[in-house]
Amino acid sequence: MIDRIQPGQITRRRFISLTAAFGAVSLGSGAVSSAPHARAIRWQGVVMGAAAEIIIHHPDPVLARRLIANSIAEVDRLENIFSLYRPGSELVGLNNTGHLDRPSHDLLRLLSLSREIATLSDGAFDVSVQPLWQLYADHFGRFGSDAAGPDIQKIAAACAMVDYRAISFDARAVRLDKPGMALTFNGIAQGYITDRVADILRGGGLDHVLANMGEISATGGAAKGPWKVKSRATGGVLEITDGAVATSEGAGTRFDASGRHHHLLDPHSGQSAVYYDCVTVLAKDAATADALSTALYMLPPGRAQLLLAALPGTRAYFGSKESSRG
Repeated sequence: MIDRIQPGQITRRRFISLTAAFGAVSLGSGAVSSAPHARAIRWQGVVMGAAAEIIIHHPDPVLARRLIANSIAEVDRLENIFSLYRPGSELVGLNNTGHLDRPSHDLLRLLSLSREIATLSDGAFDVSVQPLWQLYADHFGRFGSDAAGPDIQKIAAACAMVDYRAISFDARAVRLDKPGMALTFNGIAQGYITDRVADILRGGGLDHVLANMGEISATGGAAKGPWKVKSRATGGVLEITDGAVATSEGAGTRFDASGRHHHLLDPHSGQSAVYYDCVTVLAKDAATADALSTALYMLPPGRAQLLLAALPGTRAYFGSKESSRG
C-alpha cells in the first residue's frame, strides 16, 4: 500500500522510466527504498518544470514523512535561488540588474560547476544562453510567427550576449559583465537539486536511494540488485548501483509543432542542436551528469567523444535515427 502526501500536478514527462525491486514505478518517477515490504510513502510534484517523485519504503512512517518533508523543504529553498519564474529568487534578481550582492553558497557552487563544464566543453554548455531562449520563446509566442525562426540578425545579437567567461563571481557578488546578459540554470539545477535530496535521504539513514528531481541519483542498489533505468538513448535498460543519470532531449520543450526549433540551443550558432534525439550521461553526481548531457547534445560525435575522453569514469549514450551509441 502507498500513502500519498502533497501530490502535485505533473506538467511534463520525460523519456525515462524506472523499475525497482518493489515493483514498477511510473514514467519519469524516482524512488527510495530501504525496506521494500514496508508501507510506501510517496510524494509527487514538479521541480524546475519537470515531473518529480519520491517514494520511501520504511517501517517507521513518521520518519519516512519527516524525510520527505525535509526533502520538499530543500527543493523549495533551492528553487528560491535557481528559479527563473519565482519573483524573489536570486537568479531573477541577478538577471534583472546584472548584479547580486552576497550570493548564497549554493549559487556560487552551481556557478563554479557551470564554469567548469563550460570550459571543458569550449562553451557548448553555457548558462548565459537565456537571451537566446527568450528570443525563440518571444518569436514563436507571437501569432503568425515565421516558421523559419527568428531573424538571423536577431539571433546574432542574442549570441553576442552569451558568454560564460563574462560571468564574474566570488563570495561578495555575482556580476554579468555584458549588457543584456541573463542566466538560466535549467540545464544543471535539476541535477543539483536531485543531489541535495539524495544527500538528505542518505543522511536520514537510508542506504538504498533512488532520487529523481528531474534527473536521477542512485545509491546502494535496489533490494534485489542494481537500480534499473530505461532510456531511449540506451536502447535498453541501464543498471546502476552508485552514481547519477541525466538525459537531454530536444523533444522535451519544443518552440514549434514540428520540433525543428527546441530549447536545446547551441550557444555558438544560436540554432537548436541537430545531432541527436537524446543524450543520456552517467556520472558521479547528478549536477555533473545534467550539465554534461546538455553539452554533449550540442557537439558532433567526434567532439563529443573528445569531451568524454577528458572525463574518465563518465559514460554517455547517444540516441539518434541510427541509434548510435558512445
